[in-house]
Amino acid sequence: MADQNTFGIAGLLGWPVAHSRSPVIHNHWLAHYGIAGRYVLFPVPPEKLEAAVRGIATLGLRGCNVTTPHKQAIFPLVDRVDELARKIGAINTVVVEKDGTLIGFNNDGNGFIQSLRDADPKWRPDSGPIVVLGAGGAARAVVASLAAQGAKEIRVANRTLDKAQEIADAVGPVVKVLPWKQREEALEDIALLANATSLGMAGKPPLDISLDRLPKRALVGDLIYIPPETPLLAAARLHGNITVNGLGLLLNQARPAFNAWFGVMPEITPALRQAIAATF
Repeated sequence: MADQNTFGIAGLLGWPVAHSRSPVIHNHWLAHYGIAGRYVLFPVPPEKLEAAVRGIATLGLRGCNVTTPHKQAIFPLVDRVDELARKIGAINTVVVEKDGTLIGFNNDGNGFIQSLRDADPKWRPDSGPIVVLGAGGAARAVVASLAAQGAKEIRVANRTLDKAQEIADAVGPVVKVLPWKQREEALEDIALLANATSLGMAGKPPLDISLDRLPKRALVGDLIYIPPETPLLAAARLHGNITVNGLGLLLNQARPAFNAWFGVMPEITPALRQAIAATF
């Protein structure tokens, strides 16, 4: 970590990055805690990634977030990768140590889990079976993090079984792979349904799933936050379930990164949520 008494810079490495809400989050916290620093956007095309990563420590940055399409490509360019990030197969946060060492982490899955706890403090990853829809990078982050925090059975349903099997191979025997057509019967006894597909996102078709078999005690989380309430979450709310959108993931994954860069574990306040809402 860099000297906390100097002006600190962190940012987002991706291509493109202009749509990101991360500057709103981190600059809000910097102002709130009176920390001298700035969070900026670093639009870096894939062919320039290696040069950009080499410059992170040289330029005195505290670190950066990493987004599409660099989350996997950055692996060989950092000095050390956290075990959970290695299992997920993607890095979303880089921290610069005092000696200039670059360490890669992935806070996405833990951010999602914390957003569930914020909505229902009684819920735990081992509260019961879990269904995760999708098998992309977001799903893999959620599944690996749930397993690391004690989940006993995670059912992954995806249109392409091979992709779901890759998650099972990486995470271990707690993961059960299901064909997409079994997604509804898999809901029978679960404690959490998590949508990690893009279905329901603004401009995309809604997720096609009946919630008739879903227990009312189950939490329903959607990693999407635009719109704030997807058709899945609207249906789950009407069904009587506690629902959580993807904004909590975005905010909670940012907290440990901010702490690592600037030395303060920030709070998620109504003022911050209002600042984010104003960008929609």
